[in-house]
Amino acid sequence: MKIMDYQKVKAIKILQEQEVGSKVKVNGWVRTKRESKNVVFIAINDGSIIYNLQIVADPAGFDENLIKDITTGACLSVQGEVVESAGGGQKVELQAEKIDLLGKADPDEYPLQPKRHSLEFLREISHLRPRTNTFSAVFRVRHAMSYAVHKFFHERGFFNVHTPIITASDAEGAGEMFRVTALDIDNPARTETGEVDYSMDFFERETNLTVSGQLEAELFALALTEVYTFGPTFRAENSNTSRHLAEFWMIEPEMAFYDLNDNMDLAEDFLKYIIRYVLEHCKEDIEFLNKRAIDEDKMKKMGERSDMTLLEHLNFVINNDFERITYTEAINILRNSKPNKKKKFQFIIEEWGADLQSEHERYLVEKHFRKPVILYDYPKEIKAFYMRQNEDGKTVRAMDILFPRLGEIVGGSQREERMDKLTQRMKECGISEEELWWFMDTRRFGTAPHSGFGLGFERFIQFVTGIGNIRDVIPFPRARGMAEF
Repeated sequence: MKIMDYQKVKAIKILQEQEVGSKVKVNGWVRTKRESKNVVFIAINDGSIIYNLQIVADPAGFDENLIKDITTGACLSVQGEVVESAGGGQKVELQAEKIDLLGKADPDEYPLQPKRHSLEFLREISHLRPRTNTFSAVFRVRHAMSYAVHKFFHERGFFNVHTPIITASDAEGAGEMFRVTALDIDNPARTETGEVDYSMDFFERETNLTVSGQLEAELFALALTEVYTFGPTFRAENSNTSRHLAEFWMIEPEMAFYDLNDNMDLAEDFLKYIIRYVLEHCKEDIEFLNKRAIDEDKMKKMGERSDMTLLEHLNFVINNDFERITYTEAINILRNSKPNKKKKFQFIIEEWGADLQSEHERYLVEKHFRKPVILYDYPKEIKAFYMRQNEDGKTVRAMDILFPRLGEIVGGSQREERMDKLTQRMKECGISEEELWWFMDTRRFGTAPHSGFGLGFERFIQFVTGIGNIRDVIPFPRARGMAEF
């Protein structure tokens, strides 16, 4: 290849391909600088890989003020020759021949100094935290997982559908939605009875940010057979915990001609596929995050430490067939378990119909079966209106997948395709048929058995990266009181 001057490359190419003798140009941000009378060592990182690239410079060949201005956080463009490293830690380094300072970073003001910062502090500077090792690793993994999601479904003939962000329906029926309006907040149009007149609004009706693309995806599944959505969803749930976000991403496949068993098969294959992809393509980042999780675990009390490392958790999922049991079987196991009998559970299981909590789900996975678990056939009273009813009149064809550390990670069901059953259930739940007329039409015209599931992308990233707080696996977290950036 003809090299005009210096070949512009990323750090990952230099470090992995070890092009000794190559003349290259690399750009990046300074992580650390060490200097002596005869040599300056500068570690830069361009985000392409977890490792820093070491720049070696002879101070006699550069302006004294330039070397002084090279501080942590500064942005550099360096030209030089790739040489074998004389020190440990890396096989190659870059012998600098020219250094351009693209952007200074005042060391007295730059908040990311070469020391350990708490995740809480870094959350306050979300615009800078991608420059840290932890967050650069997390967001490279997030990218790989996002790509793998599309790859998985594309390879199986699914079509990606962009469902609306602005919607008039509440798929979950919880009512915790963000309202979308163009009305004058201080003086909105009102009806004769004094209520807000949404007929005068932009969409001429009350609208909100979506909580799920499922109902719209069902429409496309009943035309294109296999589809999936992958987009942002919003919930105005007033919860300020490490498990909640107001804005998050959901993956929701919907498939015609799938029963519940087909649905479970697909979900298990999907979860294993994504984890395998990350282990293969993000090896350095996962190794770093695994070590980080081990170090974090050492700081916890003995009773709070994990039984497995991050890598062991990931292999725990991909190397085990998921155990499939009914909700009723799970209740019997939990009711007769030692933690329940000795009242060690925070929520004691006493009778059939209880809504399982994370502690119950984790017990089934981590203690009883020691493998991921799929629970199915839940009581209809604790599940959504659109789930197919079983002949017993008490349960529905719902399924949840339970993982170690997190508990539930996937929720899904075979959908109710029978018009009479769906209409009856909607009446029981107080859901208007008129508002969902378009949804009802799919049962009215050419109905078919179909199924689907939903996976919260950030919760899955938490599992794969070992990060404890969901706000640390999304670039700019949106939660109560958090919308600055």
